[in-house]
Amino acid sequence: MTPLVTAAVLLAAVTHASWNAIAHQITDKLVGFTLIAGGGALIGLAMMPFVPVPAAGAWPYLIVSAVIHLVYYVLLMRSFRLGDFGQAYPIARGTAPLVVTLLAAVFAHEVPDGWAAAGIALSCAGLTGVAVWGLRGRRPNWAAIGAALATGLTIAGYTVVDGLGVRASGASLGYIAWLLAVQGMAIPAYALHRWRGEFVPVLRPFAGVGLLGAALSVGAYGLVLWAQTKAELAPIAALRESSVKSCSCGNNFAGQGAREVIPYAPAPFRTMKARLPSTISLASVGDVLNPA
Repeated sequence: MTPLVTAAVLLAAVTHASWNAIAHQITDKLVGFTLIAGGGALIGLAMMPFVPVPAAGAWPYLIVSAVIHLVYYVLLMRSFRLGDFGQAYPIARGTAPLVVTLLAAVFAHEVPDGWAAAGIALSCAGLTGVAVWGLRGRRPNWAAIGAALATGLTIAGYTVVDGLGVRASGASLGYIAWLLAVQGMAIPAYALHRWRGEFVPVLRPFAGVGLLGAALSVGAYGLVLWAQTKAELAPIAALRESSVKSCSCGNNFAGQGAREVIPYAPAPFRTMKARLPSTISLASVGDVLNPA
């Protein structure tokens, strides 16, 4: 992996954490995700006239990826409803790089060398250790753990599918634009059906921050997709989780040291802002998706 690709993936990790922190301001999670998904779809549609259409070989990957993303959203919401955020999210994100390594070896014929394999193992172990630390003195919630593991499998699934798809597309920007447009329609369509005549009034107070979050989200995943055309999938997947590992670790250890359980619950923005250096990645996509 070249220094340029490494820098792009690290920037994607920081951007991913940043848009989640912004999205955390929106207390109604269906509102937040409608704006972010819908904003991503609008960005994709706006890009289409200026980017090449993906090659025919990329379309099966693109459609499968959109379906996997929807399954991912459902599983992530379920895992956060069943268990603590500080445990569910590291399990989900920590599972993905290991599974990506296995899938990439089978479908992309990419087998990491010794140093890359060690880095992937360290990333997975670190994130899993964060989750396991939070279980001290408590009975494991196997349903929550199972949902988090299933979420990790979907993350690995769309990571590999998109990696193969963007390579087959012949134009990474074209693949990104069409993927955003296809996968971003489902949640806004559901919200439109649910709110009907109240759709615009419900969204208007949060439109600015939601669309900013959408732009950052697009930038984060776009960088990852571009990186997947330049380097192997597994090391990128592991490096992408760096922001989750450090910040989640700090929060879990801090909470356990004070003998507190870190629940899955939205924090007021002022509180979150004060704790931002240690919690930026905890304002996760799960917070945006969970409408409870």
